[in-house]
Amino acid sequence: MRPAPLPRAAYGFERRLTTRWADNDAYGHLNNALYYSFFDTTITAYLISRGLLQSDAGPMIFVVANDCAYFRDFSFPEDVESALAVAEIGRRSVTWRIGLFGTGEDEPRAQGRFVHVCVDRETRRSCEWPQEWREAFEAIRLRDG
Repeated sequence: MRPAPLPRAAYGFERRLTTRWADNDAYGHLNNALYYSFFDTTITAYLISRGLLQSDAGPMIFVVANDCAYFRDFSFPEDVESALAVAEIGRRSVTWRIGLFGTGEDEPRAQGRFVHVCVDRETRRSCEWPQEWREAFEAIRLRDG
């Protein structure tokens, strides 16, 4: 079942991404795999902006589920405005919503979901989110829009 598109106002963090010539596929639009890369880049940029994502300390995050609904395509040359919100916060998981918008557009051209699990770096077992991570999630909770 395809989700209803969420307007830009529903999200709490935005980042501009750019397409490249090599991103177009044989049909003249962005290859489907690129949308997932945009989602991942947006989440990573947010975590870095909060000082959370470190390669040698703190918890690791593993993707356990993701999906994408496509409403309208992008193609090169075009900027993509990516927006991020947190839909659900669990003790050990977080569900992100990501919308990809054309410049200045209010309706997304694509919308995704990523579910991350918090993983202890040493044991490689799931663990609870540290408080600073929970605060970062709360800061961009999904809005009514």
